[in-house]
Amino acid sequence: MGYAAARGGLSAIKSAEDLVRRLRDDDPSQTLDTDQFTGRLRLLVDRVMGEAGLWAPELAAMAIRQAEGDNIEAVHLLRAYKSTLPRIAVAKVIDADEIVAERRVVPAFRKPGGPQLLGRSTDYTARMLDPRHDATVSQSRSTIDSDLHTNGSEQTPSAPTMTRMSQVLRDMHLLVDRRRADDPDPFDITRMPARPPAPRSARLSTMARAETGALIGQWYRNILGPDGYLHEVTLGEVRHGSLPLVAQHPVTGGDVKFGEIRVTEVEAIEDLNGVEEDRGSFDVGYGMCLGHNERKAIAMANLDIACHRDGSRSSLEQSILMTTDGLDSAGFLEHLKLPHYVTFRSMIERKVAVRRARGQV
Repeated sequence: MGYAAARGGLSAIKSAEDLVRRLRDDDPSQTLDTDQFTGRLRLLVDRVMGEAGLWAPELAAMAIRQAEGDNIEAVHLLRAYKSTLPRIAVAKVIDADEIVAERRVVPAFRKPGGPQLLGRSTDYTARMLDPRHDATVSQSRSTIDSDLHTNGSEQTPSAPTMTRMSQVLRDMHLLVDRRRADDPDPFDITRMPARPPAPRSARLSTMARAETGALIGQWYRNILGPDGYLHEVTLGEVRHGSLPLVAQHPVTGGDVKFGEIRVTEVEAIEDLNGVEEDRGSFDVGYGMCLGHNERKAIAMANLDIACHRDGSRSSLEQSILMTTDGLDSAGFLEHLKLPHYVTFRSMIERKVAVRRARGQV
C-alpha cells in the first residue's frame, strides 16, 4: 500500500498528541488514581490484563487511564510494555485444584461436591441503574457488612473440598477420558504465531488472550444452528479465585512462591450425539483466563470442545486462531485512518483507464 505523511507533517502530529495529553491530564480535579481503577473498575482492569497477557493491575490501570478508557488501546500499551521486559524465569506448572475459590457456581448439579459460593455477583438481580450517590451506597454496604459479621452469615469453611463436575461424571463412567499420559510443553503464542492445525494449548492460549467480545461472537455463532435454534449448552461449573505462582530458585533449586494471580475457570459439559461419537458419554471443554472474566472463560470452554468435536472438518479453529485477537483486527481497521493518498490515486487512475478503453471518456 502507498502512504503519504499527514498534512502538516511532524509538527501537526505532535500537536495532535499534545492535545490529547492536555485535555486528559491538565485539569487536576479530573485526575484519576490507579487505585480508583483497580478498586472500582476491577472487571475492566481484569479484561485488559487478560487480553494483554500480563498480570499487572497497576500497569493495566495506568494503560486504561492513558488510553482514556479505550480497551483495545490499553491492551496495545500493555503488550508493548510487556515486549520490553526480560524473561528471567518460567513458572512451574500449577494444579488448577489449588485454586482458592472466591466464587463457585455449579449450574449442572443442585448439590455438587463441596459448597456453591455465589461470591461477588449480580447474576441474580435485575439490571437497573442505581441513581444513589456513592456515599449512600458505601453507607449501605457498611451496614450490610456489619450485619453479616454479627450474624455470622458470611463465614465459610477455609479451603473447602470441591469435587469437580468432570470427576463426578468420570466416577459415574459417563465421561470420555481424553487425558494424556505425556505432558508436552505448551505452545508459546508470544514467540510464534499459531496456525491450524494447532495443538490444544495453542487454541487455549489464543482464546485466553483474545478480545472478549470477539470470542463471545465466535461462541454465539457456533451454538446458533442454521435453523436459528441454539445448540444446547451445559456448564459443569464456574470458578473464580486465586492461584499461587511458583518458580524454582536459581541457587537453592527449591520451589519459591513469588505471588498470586486471580483466574476464572470453567468446565463445559457436552452431550455427545454424533454418528461416530460415544452416545453413552459426555465430554468436557475447558477454559481459564486471567482475572474475573466469566464470559470469556465460558466461551473458551465451549469453543474448546467444539474444536475437538469438529476436528479438521470445520473452519472454527482457523477462525479462532486468526480473527479473535483484538490488536490484530483493530490494528488493521485503525490503519485505514492513516493517509492513503497514493493508494487511492492509483485506484482512480485504473478506473479512468477502464473508462477510456470503453470510449466513455
